[in-house]
Amino acid sequence: MGIVEEAHNVRVVGSGQQVLVLGHGFGTDQSVWKHLVPHLVDDYRVILYDNMGAGTTNPEYFDFERYSTLEGYAYDLLAILEVLHVQSCIFVDHSMSAMIGAIAAVTRPDLFTKLIMIAASPRFLNDVDYYGGFEQEDVEQLFEAIQSN
Repeated sequence: MGIVEEAHNVRVVGSGQQVLVLGHGFGTDQSVWKHLVPHLVDDYRVILYDNMGAGTTNPEYFDFERYSTLEGYAYDLLAILEVLHVQSCIFVDHSMSAMIGAIAAVTRPDLFTKLIMIAASPRFLNDVDYYGGFEQEDVEQLFEAIQSN
């Protein structure tokens, strides 16, 4: 296992020809897909991974500058696909990973046949002209809960 696979806890399961990549949302890890994966492995080669900072990813790999924007996470996704020699995939993504997938697909459209976005949001904070995210106080409480866990 190489550094990219180790850094993101990459798992590849299934026997299908078509590649399906599962991207988890903020505050979760790849285990959110545990009930879905058994239904996919007969038809797809399924790639699961953790975004940096999620699950049991090694904090030594976390770079505050790189992960201050979603582009850093998108580049990680592209690196995983490159290391695994993926030439084409369906990316099923939840929450924050939907935006990560969108950035990755714009950067390398040749790698993605479909993006399946679950609960995607273009913004995560409510504002005067936008309602559909969180209030700042809610985000701070979420961060506190994640830190204490």
